[in-house]
Amino acid sequence: MTEEDQTEDTSQDERRWFERSRVIVDVHFEGGEATGVASTRDISVGGLYMSTHTELPVGTTLMLRLPLGSEHAVVKGDVVYSNPGHGVGVRFHRLPEATQALMERELPAP
Repeated sequence: MTEEDQTEDTSQDERRWFERSRVIVDVHFEGGEATGVASTRDISVGGLYMSTHTELPVGTTLMLRLPLGSEHAVVKGDVVYSNPGHGVGVRFHRLPEATQALMERELPAP
């Protein structure tokens, strides 16, 4: 296997399920024992990363309210990655069709 083949295999293994768009919006969150507002760094129909100093352990279920265009999406998600003091990665629960359509329409192409 050449170095180029190894690089291609690695990049396929590291891909997310959905391409993320670099979008910075304020997201309101509630879950565990925390409530607050954080800033997103990127969003997809599968999840998002949000910058927050609030400690949100992996496994915490959150209710999120995201402004998308002139509407808001309200979604549930689980914290799947936590970098305390910096932010968390959240994987959305199954999105209702209307919410997924809104996100696909309003999120810029990655």
